[in-house]
Amino acid sequence: MGKIRIKAFGDEEAEQKQKEEEKKRKEAKKMTKAPGMKGGERVVSVGPSEEELAALEVKTEEVVEAPKEVQHKKEKEQKAFHSQKYQALSDQFDKAKIYPVKEALELLEKLQRKSFDETVELHLNTTATGVSGQITLPHGTGKTTRVAIADDKLIAEVEKGVINFDVLVAEPMMMAKLAKVAKVLGPRGLMPNPKNGTITPKPEEVAKKYAGGQINFKTEAKAPIIHLTVGKMSFGPEKLTENIEALIAAVKKANIVNATLKSTMSPGLKIKL
Repeated sequence: MGKIRIKAFGDEEAEQKQKEEEKKRKEAKKMTKAPGMKGGERVVSVGPSEEELAALEVKTEEVVEAPKEVQHKKEKEQKAFHSQKYQALSDQFDKAKIYPVKEALELLEKLQRKSFDETVELHLNTTATGVSGQITLPHGTGKTTRVAIADDKLIAEVEKGVINFDVLVAEPMMMAKLAKVAKVLGPRGLMPNPKNGTITPKPEEVAKKYAGGQINFKTEAKAPIIHLTVGKMSFGPEKLTENIEALIAAVKKANIVNATLKSTMSPGLKIKL
């Protein structure tokens, strides 16, 4: 009689369970074995576990909320940038209205803070860049213009970093010597230029014109905007009006899109050309 194999009750169930576990282990080995690797070499899993992913999701939600609070804080800071006094002045005029020059000047007078003689500024948006010219205002700008004529002594001072002038006039023969300090004068807009008449065979005559109130105007290099000083509030409406009209005529209305008038500390007022 051959051998008889007797299975105890429950062995079949245990054997099936063992086969399933063995199958899972084989599948796991296939998943961790990288292409081209030799047998026995395995890749260690470096990805986050489900628990780590869940933790990351919670942290991400927390990080998303933080910028909203920061943004809200920034908005509050931006709103509070101007003082309450400035805001009170702004509320006294219609920001959308375009005022006649006379009315705008009267309003600027009311907006003065009276602590000092404020400068009156005219800001022009032009049709294009490249608009430039020069003019001597009827009543000056209220600021003393320091004019210098280029010579060897002045060049030596500039090399040392000493600049005591607002306008520099030079003879053509001096331009070669001024090339040594061009990097200093150029960025400050002080390098003599034939376009504004500061390179001339008669520097003394040109210097007198600038000292008498002649100013240059031109648009910004990358934007069609001209910023101009038209005087001081102490000039009064009549003189300021004459200066403004002279500037608009020099720039030419055809080149101007719109104009804004303001004093040093006041809000800007849109004006009619």
